[in-house]
Amino acid sequence: MTDACFRAIVEAIHSSPFQAVLYIAGGASQVVGSLLSVPGASNTVLEVVVPYSRMSMIQLLGKIPSQFSSLQTAEDLSLLAYNRALKLSRPGSPVLGVGFTGSLASNRPKLGEHRFYMSTRTADRISMSTVTLTKGLRTREEEEKVSSHLLLKAIGNACKVPGTYDSVLTESDVSDETEKLFGEDEELEQLINGQICFKIYPFSGDSYKSAERKIILPGSFNPLHDGHLKLMEVATRICGDCYPCFEISAVNADKPPLSVSQIKDRVKQFEKVGKTVIISNQPYFYKKAELFPGSAFVIGADTVARLINPKYYDGDYSKTLKILIGCKEMGCTFLVGGRKVDGAFKVLEDIDVPEELKDLFISIPAEQFRMDISSTEIRKRSGL
Repeated sequence: MTDACFRAIVEAIHSSPFQAVLYIAGGASQVVGSLLSVPGASNTVLEVVVPYSRMSMIQLLGKIPSQFSSLQTAEDLSLLAYNRALKLSRPGSPVLGVGFTGSLASNRPKLGEHRFYMSTRTADRISMSTVTLTKGLRTREEEEKVSSHLLLKAIGNACKVPGTYDSVLTESDVSDETEKLFGEDEELEQLINGQICFKIYPFSGDSYKSAERKIILPGSFNPLHDGHLKLMEVATRICGDCYPCFEISAVNADKPPLSVSQIKDRVKQFEKVGKTVIISNQPYFYKKAELFPGSAFVIGADTVARLINPKYYDGDYSKTLKILIGCKEMGCTFLVGGRKVDGAFKVLEDIDVPEELKDLFISIPAEQFRMDISSTEIRKRSGL
């Protein structure tokens, strides 16, 4: 591939809406330089990690792989990279996880094959390739060029970038490619099972995509009602330039997980009103803070009372502080609306918040928002 052709493909990747995290070990190093040296890299590249040592790979994967260079390891890397990209990406942007691991020519003769493995993961598909190079045909530098060329092609295909790619393989080289498509149901099953950390339905459109920060209103939304919409509207005005998202956890701390059909039914409510909703698999706020660092969470005063109660932290007050200060260190804040608590309407100021946590919570004044309606009451009235 000529330098001009290589550059044109990289420019097209940077012009696509995809944002990517790359985990690359054992080859294809030139891809990193190519992506970062062409203007527009910040549109695409969120993070690049090169887990070159065995211990680095073990810590990244969270396990000792059966083989460090294998198709399974490349697939594991791409899934990790995909989840990392979800956390780092702009709200609503499609994301890409890239995994590569190889065993190429080195300064010592290799007993085994010269081979590399690639995997790219997006919301609706995973693509995997195994390439075995003819032993002794190329130098290490030449094998780096081949692996970089083919990984760039895989990234371009994942980003849906059209391009003309010259063949860099000989008749004696062997390439095996597979692809698996995911329907929405299968993707949601993966979320419920913990394989992926969340799925976003960006029904709000493009109007908020320049916002770097999310404002998130968590709940079960069974059903979604005007109180939820009004609360988000007021919180967004207070918060400023944020991407407003509602969030449902498919996994509940003390109830069975939602089914795929239940999730889809609740998502339809947001599609009807044109509001973005995120489906996550984390019921706890300190875990939500890890998923959505830098976000503002919209909650009721009743939730604040539970959040700061050591009862929910094994009765340990210091553990309570440590976990909630951790949320603060993640750059998160909580916007607090008034709610009925034990029959009385309460606002943030009615809750005895520890001094160390007071700057974690921001009050939504009752004169700006008060609506006593609840999903539970609506279900009772409907006989549900």
